[in-house]
Amino acid sequence: MTYKDQSKAIEERVQHLLSLMTTEEKVGQLTQPFGWQTYTNDQGNITLNESFKQQVENGGIGSLYGALRADPWTGVTLENGLSAREGAEAVNLIQRYAVEHSRLGIPILIGEECSHGHMAIDGTVYPVPLLLGSTWNVDLYREMCQAVARETRAQGGAVTYSPVLDVVRDPRWGRTEECFGEDPFLIGELAVASVEGLQGESLDRGDTVAATLKHFVGYGSSEGGRNAGPVHMGWRELLEVDLYPFRKAVEAGAQSIMPAYNEIDGTPCTVNTELLEDVLRKDWGFDGLVITDCGAINMLASGHDVATDGLDASVQAIEAGIDMEMSGEMFGQYLVQAVAEGKLDVQVLDQAASRVLALKFKLGLFEQPYVDADRAAEVIGSEAHVQLARQLAAEGVVLLKNEADTLPLSIANVGRIAVIGPNADQAYNQLGDYTSPQPKSKVATVLDGIRSKLANHVDGQTEKSSVGPLTGDSSTDQVLYAPGCRIKGDSKEGFERAIEVASQADTVIMVVGGSSARDFGEGTIDLKTGASNVSDNSWNDMECGEGIDRMTLGLAGVQLELIQEIHKLGKKLVVVYINGRPITEPWVDEHADAILEAWYPGQEGGHAIADILFGDVNPSGKLTISIPKHVGQLPIYYNGKRSRGKRYLEEDLEPRYAFGYGLSYTTFEYSEPKLSAESMTAGDTITVSVNVTNTGRYAGAEVVQMYISDVVSSLTRPAKELKGFAKVKLEPGETQIVEFHIGAEQLQYIARDLKPVVEPGQFHIHIGSCVNDTQMAELTVREA
Repeated sequence: MTYKDQSKAIEERVQHLLSLMTTEEKVGQLTQPFGWQTYTNDQGNITLNESFKQQVENGGIGSLYGALRADPWTGVTLENGLSAREGAEAVNLIQRYAVEHSRLGIPILIGEECSHGHMAIDGTVYPVPLLLGSTWNVDLYREMCQAVARETRAQGGAVTYSPVLDVVRDPRWGRTEECFGEDPFLIGELAVASVEGLQGESLDRGDTVAATLKHFVGYGSSEGGRNAGPVHMGWRELLEVDLYPFRKAVEAGAQSIMPAYNEIDGTPCTVNTELLEDVLRKDWGFDGLVITDCGAINMLASGHDVATDGLDASVQAIEAGIDMEMSGEMFGQYLVQAVAEGKLDVQVLDQAASRVLALKFKLGLFEQPYVDADRAAEVIGSEAHVQLARQLAAEGVVLLKNEADTLPLSIANVGRIAVIGPNADQAYNQLGDYTSPQPKSKVATVLDGIRSKLANHVDGQTEKSSVGPLTGDSSTDQVLYAPGCRIKGDSKEGFERAIEVASQADTVIMVVGGSSARDFGEGTIDLKTGASNVSDNSWNDMECGEGIDRMTLGLAGVQLELIQEIHKLGKKLVVVYINGRPITEPWVDEHADAILEAWYPGQEGGHAIADILFGDVNPSGKLTISIPKHVGQLPIYYNGKRSRGKRYLEEDLEPRYAFGYGLSYTTFEYSEPKLSAESMTAGDTITVSVNVTNTGRYAGAEVVQMYISDVVSSLTRPAKELKGFAKVKLEPGETQIVEFHIGAEQLQYIARDLKPVVEPGQFHIHIGSCVNDTQMAELTVREA
């Protein structure tokens, strides 16, 4: 048959298959039930559920969401979940039933969450995107995406719901951790790398997956930083800022896109025809799949209230350009009825179904719906992927303060170290949201990393600690530990123990911050002993993640008070933040000797942080999001308009730590930037170059950043906009010439007619180590 003939063009195969399908089968292709509900795992014996079998036989299922997802929502745990091998076997079982028991033998599209690693048991847990952005290392991130695709496809996952391309405007938003930062250009560069890494050169190779861009669009600009809140933004700003990364990713070949929950100027993105049809398909030429977020169609009738009922909501969504519904509840229930009653044109249904089928053909699922379980066991969580996770974490940690060269610590002279704080030894607290259950042995906490680092450097003559390790072992221990307090809550019962431990140390490392850990049944810890404390009412320390938005940016609970009490001891104090959004704590900024911003650094985070603390790695991370002095300064993103207003009574408009900021153990010197030509026309391309020299004692990597200012423009513009960056590694005394290209893409903005324009006039080209530390060259753009 034509649709089974691999030699035929995909469009011909799609149209032939579509001509054979019933309305019920077409609608079935647009539904995506929850995958973990399709099977039962009884101690390794995997069986398919009858409800799934019936659905396959009665019209089919187009896709499954999260067949391998493991977390508290799914109820999949380490005890009842699937190993790497078992996951591949389960997907094979699902596919085999679909191919052999559906009338036309159409394979199922397995969709998985992979924001910072495949969200399945045994998968490698990389740092969250906020840290990945802080690496400013596009090539390394692309390599990570290749590894994620390799692990996901090895188990049968064929499409991932990443990358997240939201531009963060209010970091109180709980999903800030899932984003790369506040700048559209930087996000756009990483978006392209993500598509290239995930999708590779061909989708049917067996180690690539289709990328889904989300959340389209404006999701990071919600009112008050509240998840899925209304967005107030005009078309010019949408095109210049929030739509820019999506456009770059579509140009790179992204195969799928997910509309956001939010509305923009009164129209929910799920039914925004201007976005889904006019911009996405007509202007950008996107020919891929559009899939809703979970429950988004329900929200049209109950939440946004732009539809009278589920039938109306479903018809509105598919007519606006939605091809598939995550969960499938509304489409599965109403679309057949809509066609039968003449409320939905069958051609609209055919168009949506054809896009689903086309993606399956591109992925090669008709030719090879099954995977090799042995390969899955070999690839997933491999040592190479673990080392990549460690490198990414190390490159993304940002050194915010280093008074009197407190860091790096000397292993030979550091003496006894006290590692204190609720995030010092809580594995889940450093992994971020959208993370599967992890065995403790797989995750290196900061305490683990420091102990491992010092394991071979313990002096046999070291004085015996009167406190001793919290394990109850009273033997000599160079590294002491106490949690002190929880992330949230007002209990100070652990303070006494923490102060006692700190008093025995020469250096105190406070590991504090936040948590996006869902309740994995781990309970909490006994604040007096540090032991696990599981109870029927386990404490939930989650203060970040999806749906966890905050009014403030300060440390939750009594963490600040704990730091202040420890500080009174007069010890050298290093603060390590592990968190999913910026932390604003002026007292810590003033009194800590050194501060590391580690975001959620993933499973290897403890080793990476220890590498930096002891100088095995020179920190090179730079902030991709501005950190305010006070939450009342928000919004404070660096690329706001020149006309953003005057200062507040209590504080100016400058952040505590600016976009692009990050210290190193070495120093870098920049020459004045040189232009290859001092003037150009809009059709020309010139270069700007700068000499960057490592003037310090350590080898290091510097992120060289180029910003452009349009001095006078017809419409108001930001004072500076990032338009180029490069991460260069330099030995002490070494100089490199860093060069950037400047053309229309770097100089243009969106005009009143919503078209890009380069206006003649003066431009300032700024190059430096962060947005507030640059040198400038002047460029004139002439009339053509």
